[in-house]
Amino acid sequence: MFGEDDEAGTINRLTPEHVRDAARLVRAGLVFPLDWDLDLPDPPLFGRLPSVHTVIAEENGGNDDRYDGFYPQRSSQWDALSHIAHPNYGFYNGRREVGTVGDALGIHVWAERGIAGRFVLLDACQYRADRGAPIDAGLSVPFDAADLEDIRAAQDVELRRGDILLIRFGWTAWYEKLGEDERHRLAANTQDQGSPGLARTDAVLEWLWDNGISAVAADVPALEVMPFDNMAVDGFLHFRLIALLGMAVGEMFNLEQLAEYCHRERRYSGLLTSAPLHKRGGIGSPANALALV
Repeated sequence: MFGEDDEAGTINRLTPEHVRDAARLVRAGLVFPLDWDLDLPDPPLFGRLPSVHTVIAEENGGNDDRYDGFYPQRSSQWDALSHIAHPNYGFYNGRREVGTVGDALGIHVWAERGIAGRFVLLDACQYRADRGAPIDAGLSVPFDAADLEDIRAAQDVELRRGDILLIRFGWTAWYEKLGEDERHRLAANTQDQGSPGLARTDAVLEWLWDNGISAVAADVPALEVMPFDNMAVDGFLHFRLIALLGMAVGEMFNLEQLAEYCHRERRYSGLLTSAPLHKRGGIGSPANALALV
């Protein structure tokens, strides 16, 4: 759709016109950082390891520092299009050699242009709580296209082509209340644990595509409902969402403060900016995202 040599995917929908219109939504002048603590989850999920932060005292009395064992996708993150290959069709746009053998589809593609545009927050957590059926973030709770549409209608917010969709399920707030033993159990076998998220249905993919979404991010570990099976095409939404549609996916965004403001003011859109790490061939990046309203 964006050309046979394209590497940016749906981020192409963030045109100058879209960014300009999004900037006009900043009225209160408030800024909500969407990055979670860089050291959360702790222990890290999906077999990742904790980084070591070393502060280096300089002779002139100042300091430098160093990160060892740094995983860019440990906390709030973007998945680059080089993150997931479809079992049958390879990476986005038919690419076969990326990652360890090339820098195609790396996070630098988005870093070189930046990510900026109108965000829309769908607060699934608040929606369910208001209806007396709060989400248990430790359980597998799928949200299909009809659910997303119901939330959008209840919030009376419209979607426009190019929007960056943020979905709050309440997982990061739930995680922060867990005890140490519970956190270790979750980290030990993350992939088989329960978590709310997008349902693995064609209807979800069609809803995102037909609404012209440029990026979709949530406050859960995998965006899609867990557990998932990444050995089966139908068991892992990432195969179709990233590799086939070329859509930017964000995970473990910190949406609590933004959601509180949106609920209080009944305003669910604004300007989102994000500067992924400018690392050629990078597979992912901390979100470095801000919501401005």
